[in-house]
Amino acid sequence: MKARRILSLVAFPAVFAAILTLGIVFRREIWTLFTSSERLRTWIAAAGLKAPLLFVGVQALQVVVFFIPGEIPQIAGGFLFGVWQGGLLSLAGITLGACFNFLMARLLGVPFVRALFQGKDVERVRRLAESGRARLTFFLLFLIPGIPKDILCYAAGLSSLSLGTFLLFSSLGRLPGIVGSAMMGEAAAGERWLLAGGLLLLAVVLFVAGFLLRDRLQALLARLARRRGTRRAHRRVGRGAKKPRPPRREPPPEGPARSGSAGT
Repeated sequence: MKARRILSLVAFPAVFAAILTLGIVFRREIWTLFTSSERLRTWIAAAGLKAPLLFVGVQALQVVVFFIPGEIPQIAGGFLFGVWQGGLLSLAGITLGACFNFLMARLLGVPFVRALFQGKDVERVRRLAESGRARLTFFLLFLIPGIPKDILCYAAGLSSLSLGTFLLFSSLGRLPGIVGSAMMGEAAAGERWLLAGGLLLLAVVLFVAGFLLRDRLQALLARLARRRGTRRAHRRVGRGAKKPRPPRREPPPEGPARSGSAGT
């Protein structure tokens, strides 16, 4: 336990220092690449047959290094590969990155996650993950735009949720946003600017609404989770209580024996 705690305290500074060093050395290339879907498309297309694997790696990286905007690679996926292939490749890379974050949190524990995020935010999401509606809650949190997804992966790793359950419901929640971004990229590639602009406007409106209402939405989900947990507890108590036995009915007392009549 002591070695694990030391590792959890040292891991984040070490990872952060490595990322910061790479970011400083390649800052111009990274900024140029990730701020333009066209440049990202050109870079990936230059890889030839390795392009799909390279694209999956880029998507996984933007989940782990969570200050990289994820929408740019998703739009580039549709621009480069089309809606369905680009969407599936984006989903594969995002799932790999989410899996890495989940396992890092489970391995290194609370000190590591609290080094990344504020303690109150970690505990709030952790309580949601431990609630009776954890699956539905995580699906909705990943579905709603504007809610930070990075903390959800780490907080889920601190909970009793299994990796498979987390990946299933988080991926289902991410899927509409991934497909929408890929559609935007494919529309831009085909120069269907009206469709691309309409999708972009819709994405911006949903993102701003989700961002402004994120605290209220999370509070609502927390109340629903607590209500579900209370109902389950009441049902368990009700099933465990023994029903009172009906009172035992005593047989009626026997009357005096009748005497038989004598013959003449």
